[in-house]
Amino acid sequence: MLVRYFLAALLAGILAGVVITPLQHLKTTPLILAAETYEGGGTAHDHAASSLRLVSPAYAHGGAAHEEGGDVARLGGTLLANVVIGAAFSLLLLAASLGLDWPVTLRNGAVWGLAGFAVVTLAPALGLPPELPAMPAADLAARQVWWLATVALSAGGLWFLVFRRSSAAILGGLALLLLPHLIGAPHPADLAGPVPAALAAEFAVASLSLSAVLWAMTGALLGLGLDRARRRAAVPA
Repeated sequence: MLVRYFLAALLAGILAGVVITPLQHLKTTPLILAAETYEGGGTAHDHAASSLRLVSPAYAHGGAAHEEGGDVARLGGTLLANVVIGAAFSLLLLAASLGLDWPVTLRNGAVWGLAGFAVVTLAPALGLPPELPAMPAADLAARQVWWLATVALSAGGLWFLVFRRSSAAILGGLALLLLPHLIGAPHPADLAGPVPAALAAEFAVASLSLSAVLWAMTGALLGLGLDRARRRAAVPA
């Protein structure tokens, strides 16, 4: 049964990654290309890195590879990254579902996905919004540590709010959710950069919106796949 769940999760994530790719290519690729014109070297970043910005804004300046393969190679890199990310999201949701003993189904799959989005993407983005090339950023290691801590604390806070209904648990959950933002995300001393604020804001909104769609779609497809796996397991051989 676990093998069926695992395969269903992989298939759901891969399919979600494939579906989100053309949307991302239409919405965020033009913004990334526009921002790259503000970089000193004028060379293009591997667009696959932009997919990882949907997962963790802390990745945004993590040393994306340069490429000269044109739009086809750029789209191919994006597709590959999205498939890997979708599969990772799906497996993460499956693990959380099994650990909490709360099945993901077609009915609640999108809700599961949006919960994952809130913990893994939205909460860190409140301190480290998705970043375009040429935007200033603090030390990568510091951003990654803050991002990981924010995800862990947000997951714990959400768990308290959903699964523990006492007043103390609610207060504790809210405290966990607020703690990383009270501490504050690491930022460079000089926030001035060549990328226009309007372009950066548009990219942040587009990236987070697409990430929400990817998470919700992954959750729904995972629920569909797991429902089918359960029905097959219930049928006598």
